[in-house]
Amino acid sequence: MLSAGALALGLLAAHPASAVEIEYWQYVFESRVKAMDELIKEFQAENPGITVKQVTFPYADYQTRVVAAKAAGKGPDVVQLFYGWLDNFVAGGLVQPLSKEKFPAATIEKDFFPIVSAMKRGNDYYGLPTAVRSMALFYNKNLFKAAGLDPNKPPQTLDELLKAAQATTKRDSAGNFQTAGIAFDIARQDHNWWREILVRQFGGAPYSADGTKVAYDSEAGRKALEFYTGLQTKEKVGREGFMDEGQAAFRGGLAAMVIDGTFRLASFNTISGFEWGVAELPAAADGTRSNYASYFANAIGGTAKGEKLEAAQKFLAFITSEKAMNVWLEKVGELPARKTVALSEKNLANPIYGPFIRGLNYAHTTLFVDEAAQRQISIDMVNSVLLQGTSASAALSAAAVKEQQLIDKRKAN
Repeated sequence: MLSAGALALGLLAAHPASAVEIEYWQYVFESRVKAMDELIKEFQAENPGITVKQVTFPYADYQTRVVAAKAAGKGPDVVQLFYGWLDNFVAGGLVQPLSKEKFPAATIEKDFFPIVSAMKRGNDYYGLPTAVRSMALFYNKNLFKAAGLDPNKPPQTLDELLKAAQATTKRDSAGNFQTAGIAFDIARQDHNWWREILVRQFGGAPYSADGTKVAYDSEAGRKALEFYTGLQTKEKVGREGFMDEGQAAFRGGLAAMVIDGTFRLASFNTISGFEWGVAELPAAADGTRSNYASYFANAIGGTAKGEKLEAAQKFLAFITSEKAMNVWLEKVGELPARKTVALSEKNLANPIYGPFIRGLNYAHTTLFVDEAAQRQISIDMVNSVLLQGTSASAALSAAAVKEQQLIDKRKAN
C-alpha cells in the first residue's frame, strides 16, 4: 500500500482496461537511471498490466529530443523536466496539466515542500517531484587537518570560509595551484550561490517576489558579485576552470572546498582517497542564511491519451510516493520532496543529509522563465569581470538589462 494518502489511493483503484506500455523519459545520470530501473521493476510487479520503458538521452540533447518527439506526434508518457523549464514545456505542449481529481492541489500543497508551487501555472499543476535538492558546503577533512584547521569544525560564516580557503590554498614555485582553497564553477552551481544566496546575504534580493522584475542591480548585488569574483581575483584562493570542473577538483583531492548540491552525493560517496564532510552554507556576518532549492519534476507527456494516460497517471503517483522517495534518497542522495519523509529525526541527524535538509528551511527557488538563458547571463556577467576586467557595477547592470528584457519577452508571449 502506498503511503501517499488520497493522492495515490484514487489511482490505485483504477486499472487500465488491457495491457499497455508507456515510456518514461529522463536524461542520463547513472544513479538516477539505476534508481528508476529499480522503481520500474517494483511498479510493474504491483501492476502486471502495465509495462514501463525507460528512455534516456544525454543532458545536452534532452530538451531537443522531447521537442522533436512531440513534433512527430510521439513522445514520452511520463517525462522528467527541470522546474525551470516548465514555461517552455507548457508553451510547446510537451506536458499536460495534472488531473485535479487524481492529483488534488490541496493534497499536493499539504504533503510537499512549498517549492512545489513552481510547477503550478494558474490553477493547474503540471508535475510533481520525487526529490528536491538544496546546496551545502563540501570540505576535505584531510586538507583541513594538514592546514592546521579542525576537520570537525567547517566554516560557519563567509569570513571563516575565506580564512579556511586561504589556509588550504597551496601553490608551486611557479605560482600554479597545487591545492585550491575552494573550487569555482559558475556554469554549474555557483550562479545559484551568487543569485539566491550571496545577494540575499548582502542585504538584497535577486528578483521581485513574483519573479517579474530583476532586483540584483543594487548595492547588495554589487557587494555579492565583488565577494564572489574577489575570491579569485583578489584573494586568489581558487580559479574558474581549475581541473575543468569544480566537482572534479574536489573529487581529485585538489580543492579543499566546493559548494554543490545533493545530487553530487552519489558521486562523492565513491571517493576513497580522503575523508570529506558536509556543512550548511556559511552565513553572512550578521547571521543571515540562505539556500537555493531546486528539483526535477515528473509530468504527464502532452501526447498521452486513453489507456496510456491512465497508466501514466498511476506511474506518476507511484514515483512520487513516500516509498519511491526513500529509494531515491538511498540510491541518488536527493532529498524526499514530501515533508514527512524528509524531516524525519533520522534524516535531520544524518551528518551528510542533515545540512541539506536544514537548508530547505531557508531556501529560495528562482522562478525562471528560461533557466538556460538566465544562467548564461550570469555566466557572461562573471566572465566579463574575470576575463575582461569589467567592474562589478558595470557587469551587474549589463546583466540586469539583458535578463529583464528576456523576462519581459517571455512574459509577453
